[in-house]
This record gives sequence, C-alpha cells and structure tokens, in this order.
Amino acid sequence: MGIFSRVNGASHRDPNPSSEIPTPPDAEVKPISAHAEISNNERAAGWNQSRAGGGDTAALLLSDPDAVNDVVDPNEAKKLERKIDFMILPYLAVCYAFFYIDKTTLSYAAIFNIREDLNLKGTQYNWLSSIFYFGFLAWAFPTNFLMQRLPIGKYLGANIFMWGFFLMLQAACKNFATLATLRALGGAAEACSDPSFMLITSMWYSRRQQPVRIGIWYTANGVGIAGGGLLGYAIGNIKGSLPSWKYEFLIIGALCSLWGIVMFIKLPDSPVTAKSLTPKQRRMAIERLREDQTGVENKHLKWYQVREAFADFKLYMFFLIGVVANIPNGGISNFGTIIIKGFGFSTLVTTLMQVPYGIIIAISILACVFLNDRSTNKRCLFIVLFLLPNIAGAFGLKFLAADRKIGRLISYYLTGPYNAAFVLILSLQTANTAGPFFYKDAQS
Repeated sequence: MGIFSRVNGASHRDPNPSSEIPTPPDAEVKPISAHAEISNNERAAGWNQSRAGGGDTAALLLSDPDAVNDVVDPNEAKKLERKIDFMILPYLAVCYAFFYIDKTTLSYAAIFNIREDLNLKGTQYNWLSSIFYFGFLAWAFPTNFLMQRLPIGKYLGANIFMWGFFLMLQAACKNFATLATLRALGGAAEACSDPSFMLITSMWYSRRQQPVRIGIWYTANGVGIAGGGLLGYAIGNIKGSLPSWKYEFLIIGALCSLWGIVMFIKLPDSPVTAKSLTPKQRRMAIERLREDQTGVENKHLKWYQVREAFADFKLYMFFLIGVVANIPNGGISNFGTIIIKGFGFSTLVTTLMQVPYGIIIAISILACVFLNDRSTNKRCLFIVLFLLPNIAGAFGLKFLAADRKIGRLISYYLTGPYNAAFVLILSLQTANTAGPFFYKDAQS
C-alpha cells in the first residue's frame, strides 16, 4: 500500500515535501492541526516547494494563500461529509457487490453443469479457480503503478467494464483452455479492486473515518452473495436455448460492464477535481485530511518511500495477515455452492441457501465496524475475534459426520464473519502507511 499509494504524507525525511497539503506563511494555524508546531519558516519553505510541483494535485487547488484561510462552519462541514458519502460510497458499494458476484459465477456455473458441458476432467475445475488469482497476482504490481499515474475513477471504471466483458466471453467457451485464459484475464482486471477502493477511501476520509466507510462498501460483499443467490435462482429458472451457466456469465457480465460505464462517468477522481463540489468544498475536503498529515494525491513514485516500505516490518505483517485471512476466500467463493449441494439440496435450493450466508456476512461487517468505531486502538483485537467463527466453521466442516447436514450447513455459515476481520485489516493498512508513522491517539 505504502509503495504505490497516491496518498503521500510529508515526513521529516522527504527531500521534496510537496506531497503535503501546503500551508502559506501567513495562514492561521488551527489548534486541532497536527502541524501546529511547524515554524513559519518551515511553512514558507513548504509553500514555495509545493507550488514548484512534485506531482501534488492539492497544491494546484490551494495555489491562492488567501483561500486556505476560509472559515469553516461545523454545520457546513457536516453537510459536506454527507455529500461526500453519497458521492463515493454508493458507487463503491455496488461495485464491490459485483466483485463478489463475479467470484461466485464459476461456483454457480458448476451446479449448472458447466463441468459436464465442457468435459472438465480431474482437477481442471480446481485450476479454473486458481488461474483467476494467477492473473490477479501477475497484474497486481502494474495496476498499482497505473492507479498512481491515471485518474483513479476512470481507471477503476475501465477495469470493471473489461472484467464484465471477459465474463461475458466465458459463455462462448467450449473447452478448458479458452475458459482458463479468460479467467486469468478477468483476474487481472479485478486486481485493482481492493487497492483502488482503499486509495479512494483514504483520499476522501480521515484515518478515524476510514474503518466505518470501508465497512459500508465492504458490506456490499454480503449483499452481493445474497443477491447472487437470488440472481442464480432466477437464472436457473430461465427456459431458453442456452445452458443456465451461459446465461449466468452473459447476464452478470453485462451488468458489470454497464456499471463500469457508470463508474467511469460518475465517480470523481479526487477531491481536487470533483465537479459536484464547489471550489470552497474542494478545499474543505482537503482540509479534512490536514491533521492526518496524509495529503490527497501525488502522481510521482518516490523510490526512497519504496525502500522505506520494504525496510518496515509492518509491510510483512500486513502481507502475512492478509494471506492468512484470505485463505478461506478462494475455496468458499468457488466451491461454496458445491459444498451446499453436497448436503443434499437441489440446484435451485442451493442457490437460495447462499442468501442467509450473505446476510450473516453483512451483519458481521456492520457489527465489527460499529464496535471498532466506539473503541480506541482495538482493531487487532476485533480482527482476531471475528476470525474465530471462521476457525470453528472450518473445524465443523472437516470433522462433523457427513449425515450431520444441519450442523455442517451451520459450520459453512460460520465461515462468513472472516469478511468483517478483513475490513479492519484493510483500514489497518491505510491507517499505518498513509503519511508518517506517528499520529495522535484521537486519530487511531
């Protein structure tokens, strides 16, 4: 996150502190500002250097020193926060719902007989699941570089469109090779998902606000699972000339591509360029992040930050916890319907049994971010707590007898709350890598 982040805070080691929101020499320093102890000379130097460039887009908006002294009414700030919520969160939430629906299309295709129709043998279906993530991994680094260089709203919308396009093409596949190729391309298109969502959230919200906002758009994960179950049931009842799994790919892929066009047009790229905000509201949106010392957006990759990130042990801890927390993801998203059908349910009933699973995930995420928002420095504790049901569910699926179908179904549902833990893992990364590695207790 820190390597590719467009949210670059100025630290004492930054040779070009243009990534920090500039403060003119004569600006009144607010008591709440984390910059309150910076001297006038330092502010003057920072102002001049910010105006000189360095890739900082916020510096262009705040090029007028008098504009920084705008008096902000608290009620006006609240209205702006609500406006930003409606500008950002609905688009991210719907998009994230599609992300998870997409991940389960192969699972629904499996119970709609894609394995028989394409004559998949042995472990070929398993490889179709893995190949998606191979494409994801192969394109992860390039897509992060592109996110920094390109308008992030446009880039995200274009990737969603292509990802839906590749999904529709899967309906034309006649063998394992072509389906595997398109699965890899779809994984590459989705590689920008979590990084771009985290960057967008950190561009618009403070550290304290981020867990709740991430929880809101990540809750759509559960909504996507529940909605995917209902959509799968509806598709399974289509009596057409094509197999049900082809309708699954065509309909969901078309919806994804359509939403990608909407995102490309409507999602703002940053507070600096948001057309629905007035110039004053844009400055207020940037000012909201001042005490986090994060800045908003910087187009330049700074190699000293790359070296600093790889020298920081937290990078490796985040990597490890991300891997461990996501181990259930691949198996559940691609084999969940097969597991449920193995309990003896019919194909259509199996699709409906995913609805309670999605509801459990949504409730878990909302409960987790609610509790975290009312606590201080407890994110790691809540991460552990919401991973425990997943561990219990995995043990139940492994060791309960095959004839204990209700118990095994409950165990499957218990794997859902790990999604809530992952929400806090995401917010933990943005809180610890955006800007300097020190901040006030109130920001934790």
